[in-house]
Amino acid sequence: MKRSSAFLFFVLAILACKKDITNRNIVKDTNYSIAESYLNKNTDSAFYYFSKVTTNPKDSLQVAMAYNYMAVMQSDAGDYFGAQESLIASLKFLDHNRKTDFSCISSDYNELGLNSINLKKYNEAVDFHELAIKFSNNNSFKSMFLNNKALAYQKAGNYNASIKIYSGIISKKITRKKEYARVLSNLAKTKWLQDPNYNAAPEFLKALHIRDTEKDQWGQNASYAHLSDYYEKKKPDSALMYAKKMYQIAKKLASPDDQLEALQKLIKLSPAKETKRFFGIYEKLNDSLQTARNAAKNQFALIRYDAEKSKADNLVLQKDNDGKRYQIIILAFGIVLISVTGTVLYKKRKQRIELQAQNTIRENKLKTSQKVHDVVANGLYKIMSKLDNQETLKNNPVINEIEELYEQSRDLSYEKPRSKNHHFHEKIFDLLKSFASENTRVILVGNSIQLWERVSEQAKEEIQHILQELMVNMSKHSQASDVVIRFEQEQQKINISYTDNGIGISGGVKPNNGLTNTGTRIEAIGGTITFDTKVEKGLKIQISFPVS
Repeated sequence: MKRSSAFLFFVLAILACKKDITNRNIVKDTNYSIAESYLNKNTDSAFYYFSKVTTNPKDSLQVAMAYNYMAVMQSDAGDYFGAQESLIASLKFLDHNRKTDFSCISSDYNELGLNSINLKKYNEAVDFHELAIKFSNNNSFKSMFLNNKALAYQKAGNYNASIKIYSGIISKKITRKKEYARVLSNLAKTKWLQDPNYNAAPEFLKALHIRDTEKDQWGQNASYAHLSDYYEKKKPDSALMYAKKMYQIAKKLASPDDQLEALQKLIKLSPAKETKRFFGIYEKLNDSLQTARNAAKNQFALIRYDAEKSKADNLVLQKDNDGKRYQIIILAFGIVLISVTGTVLYKKRKQRIELQAQNTIRENKLKTSQKVHDVVANGLYKIMSKLDNQETLKNNPVINEIEELYEQSRDLSYEKPRSKNHHFHEKIFDLLKSFASENTRVILVGNSIQLWERVSEQAKEEIQHILQELMVNMSKHSQASDVVIRFEQEQQKINISYTDNGIGISGGVKPNNGLTNTGTRIEAIGGTITFDTKVEKGLKIQISFPVS
């Protein structure tokens, strides 16, 4: 629900900082007025004219505001680091000892806090929102900033601190119904997260009723998300209904982030026959969103460059007497720019070639390791079986040596190139995505960095091998075109759900089937694995193990 927070911040910035500009009797820069006219209409044009304001710092507050607006647009495009740079630049043009700057200062810190939440840096987010509260001189804005601070605590898992803030806000008389509904819904969600047995339904439904009455579509979107999560275990049918409502209103709001969140819920809750359709929609939308955001990031960089270049060109025109000198400067700037651009492109091309080479090596090693498993290990196993059936050789030491060699050759099939300095969720992503091909799509849901934070190294290693065994068997036997692996944490357990639409396992899981070899590994970490071969098509496998 990032776009709703971005829109709210636009409102805050307009109400707070316009007031500051008026109080200081500042005449608006022409580019600033043009930029404002493009807000929520043409992002590129608004960003361009705000960039031009920053190149002509006649008034520090207008420059700060321009950076402020630019940061919101960058954040909305998913460029959180670029947004942070713009906000830090904005703060440099503001005086922390001048009261007429306080509203803009508090807005900057609030947006820095929201960016930190998006980057999952929750402790930093708490500090930024505390500063936003400190410099705010408006009670309504303070309430919003407190709500954001409570959200940061909630995301960090500090439910007591979050509940304390929400309770403090709601105990005061909140005149704005939309704000009251937002705090009420967030308070109920935090209490439920702290205690899964807490009956949050009445508060969720009350907040939704207020939002329906106020025709607050962004608020309705949030309520549907909360209710779907709340009913997921208790009433799956209700959870599915609210997930569908969230998806529909997210499409009305043109919010791809909320559409993706709703689709994740629909994938999890829908009947098997509808799951594939939602998978396809999710994958297509996610790819389009990432492409659009990457393009937006590049576009912002180009716009800033154009604004800076325009400034340089104007300076050249204003200094006719020093024309030659400025021409040399521009020429030098162009040479440097070409050199820098060439260097960057060369490095990117080199990195791309190296990555392709690494992928080729990884694929070759995987093929080789599979051959070791299929040919050498299986061959040794056949020899062992034959020898075991001969009474005169059962206790022969040679059998033990062959068995040891079998285990070593089998272990070779699990040795994959290890990425240095990578988080475990990235290892899992690389491992599972390596099995995707033109004929097989591999979709991951819920594989986040937070999911693995408290998992032991032994459990990580065993799970990595188990997933690899499943994917190898899938690749060799299933003939599946779609494979979905969902990760989720439920209290102190992590659940992994594997689903494919292949040919399944005929006659059920047999003791000698390769998939059952994972049983020993999952038992070693106190977990369970269940094979569901009675599905309409394909195979479902449920894996569950304790976090620590």
